[in-house]
Amino acid sequence: MLQFFRKLFGLGPPTDYAQLVKDGAIIVDVRSADEFTNNHIVGSINIPVDALASNLNKLKDKNKVIITCCASGVRSAAAKGILKSNGYATVFNGGGWSGLERKL
Repeated sequence: MLQFFRKLFGLGPPTDYAQLVKDGAIIVDVRSADEFTNNHIVGSINIPVDALASNLNKLKDKNKVIITCCASGVRSAAAKGILKSNGYATVFNGGGWSGLERKL
């Protein structure tokens, strides 16, 4: 029961996003193409959340670690749910892209 609450409220050890990326994680920025063009994390790929389900072929390896990001964390949370429901094994919601960039 304690694990449930830890997971629900985000309690527990922080995620080392820098290490995940060093180990080969893919960063998927799910903002619009215009938002992505204006600024983004170098090396990230852009698949807008509303087009994610129809573009899963761009993420071929379902066992590869994926970090989703957007402007605030709302769309990236939705994207994480889409990916998990389609069988992607390890997906992290990185939240807002600028905050995630600082963690890298």
